Amino acid sequence: MSDIEVIETLWMDMPDGTRLAARLWLPPGARQTPVPAILEYIPYRRRDFTRLRDESMHPHFAHAGYAAVRVDIHGSGDSDGLMEDEYSHLEIQHGHDVVQWIAAQDWCDGNVGMFGKSWGAYNSFQVAATRPPALKAIAPVMGCDDRWTEDIHFYGGVLANDNFWWGSIMQVLNAKPPDPAIVGEYRWLDIWKDRLEGMRFWPAMWLEHQTHDEVWRRGSICENYDDVQVPVYFFGGWADLFRDTPFRIAENLKGPVKVLMGPWAHLYPHEGAPGPRADFLGEVIRFWDTHLKGIDTGLWDEPRLRFYLQDSVPPAGQHETRPGTWVEEAEWPSPNVSDTVLWLNEGALAATPQPGAAMSICSPQTFGSAGGDMCSFAIPGDMPVDCRLDAGGALVFRSEPLDAAVEILGQPSIALNVAADRAQAFVAALLVDEALNGAQTLITRGFCNLMHRDSDAAPTPVVPGEVMEVTVPLHGIAYRVPEGHRLMVQIASAYWPILWPAPEPVTLIIAPGTSALHMPLRKAPADAPEPRPLPEPLKSTSKRPVTKVRDGSMTRQIVTDLMTGTQVNRVFIDGGVFGPIGQIRLNDTGTMMGDISERIYAIHPDDPLSARATMDQDFVMERDDWKVRIKASSEQTATKTDFYLKSKIECWSGDDLIFEDAQDYFIPRNGM
Repeated sequence: MSDIEVIETLWMDMPDGTRLAARLWLPPGARQTPVPAILEYIPYRRRDFTRLRDESMHPHFAHAGYAAVRVDIHGSGDSDGLMEDEYSHLEIQHGHDVVQWIAAQDWCDGNVGMFGKSWGAYNSFQVAATRPPALKAIAPVMGCDDRWTEDIHFYGGVLANDNFWWGSIMQVLNAKPPDPAIVGEYRWLDIWKDRLEGMRFWPAMWLEHQTHDEVWRRGSICENYDDVQVPVYFFGGWADLFRDTPFRIAENLKGPVKVLMGPWAHLYPHEGAPGPRADFLGEVIRFWDTHLKGIDTGLWDEPRLRFYLQDSVPPAGQHETRPGTWVEEAEWPSPNVSDTVLWLNEGALAATPQPGAAMSICSPQTFGSAGGDMCSFAIPGDMPVDCRLDAGGALVFRSEPLDAAVEILGQPSIALNVAADRAQAFVAALLVDEALNGAQTLITRGFCNLMHRDSDAAPTPVVPGEVMEVTVPLHGIAYRVPEGHRLMVQIASAYWPILWPAPEPVTLIIAPGTSALHMPLRKAPADAPEPRPLPEPLKSTSKRPVTKVRDGSMTRQIVTDLMTGTQVNRVFIDGGVFGPIGQIRLNDTGTMMGDISERIYAIHPDDPLSARATMDQDFVMERDDWKVRIKASSEQTATKTDFYLKSKIECWSGDDLIFEDAQDYFIPRNGM
């Protein structure tokens, strides 16, 4: 690919005067014969943080005949401005303007596609909803159409601890400076100081919005699916957070929608884990060829939806691969999927309801220890382990051993008749695969804030003892439960450390035979053709341009203090959110980076008000005589009435402390 022209920094002047920094890969001859363009538009610093990942994709697009453009959002990397929030109105307006700016360049033929993972998936949807004329197709990877229902902030209307953790990660990312080699050795420090002075602590900012208000509606294309009219190819993974979006967009978007859901964590499919990996680059180029070049690739002659139906596996905190089978569906809802109902009887799941004496559970606040992370990055220990670790902390309902395997495809749910003894409470519901030896593998899970039973916008206190009819949606999944295994439902009133606890210990009461599990079971037609073989990604033959400076390390553990009873969940990573990378040097720029973090969640099993989350981070970036260090710490606790958050950040240029800030935040609880 040496014939590709690479422009390290391309400046884009926005109509409002903001200047955005981009990196550009051009195929041979593009300046003489314009080509379509592919845009990735994210805040994760093209010059350093995502440089290696960018180079695993964008040169391939250029080699396939596309101008590949990687843009830093305003306030990130080397772009002007301040990052005021995720998916701001300005970000989306700039995204619209960037598409049109690219289309007007002499190397672009006027046709633009957009893609990105996570943040880039969100704003691909959001920019498409503004309908820039040049945008012809989008390929969101592991993102979402509904920021309230399926983002990092709230799960089932319950406060997620990811709101604190990821917001703390963004605290350091937002504090990183531009590169002096790009913006100028006399300007970079002034730009950096302006960013630091204008920063807000996002976990507190987000926590000020504890209901489904305009903040979460902004950027949620589910508010009006008709806004997105371009073709969409969505890529996702069952170990990722965003598992419901593919079903919703397949049902609700009016334009062409194609879906590929693999077993993957929060990674691009060509780097996907657990395996098997898929040739994302080849597949998305096929999509671009169809909609940006007008080539008949046969893409839409195939069934629109492809899912990896995972086989049962023993529970483990990490899986190198998941056995399973690719299956296809032409539409969603699918005529091949039907609702099967199992009733929650006394300790049993059965096809018919059986009344009985009321059952109750007051879960220990530590229930959920087996849950791993809601969003796996495929690093050791972040996937759910054996659910028996939480044994005794939930109401348990078991089926008889299955007399035949069943295939679950879609979004299960539980229609629950439940009462609680406190004005504020939530339900955690788990669907589990119990093997012949008793091992319990999580299939999927879901949550329901009982104060949101009538409205996500206006929480209503629970009337203690009053029976409520609620639906607990479980996350979408494709999973084959083998013959002889049992299905199990667990119902609990806590789920730590994934969810922040209710202010008081809660007892849930359920009458047998009044609640039911709804499972979408798939039965493939006898004449269903085998799916087209999905190629594995090509193995790279080029040496990655990076030098290891320091080996990384990682610790993930749960420790119980046997004197006090307090349980501590600790995650220590020398290397950043993608695992124990340690310290590295980017060979082509000479920039060295290191990122060390420690995340701790502590709680006493009897006391929800003992819950405490902390995050400590230490980031270093240097090159020659330029050195930057950022230290940040954050904390979240709560009383019955308020959340209390603390943030502190210190920034050094060389040996000089150039910025220091510490803030306390008191935020009233509103149904959380």
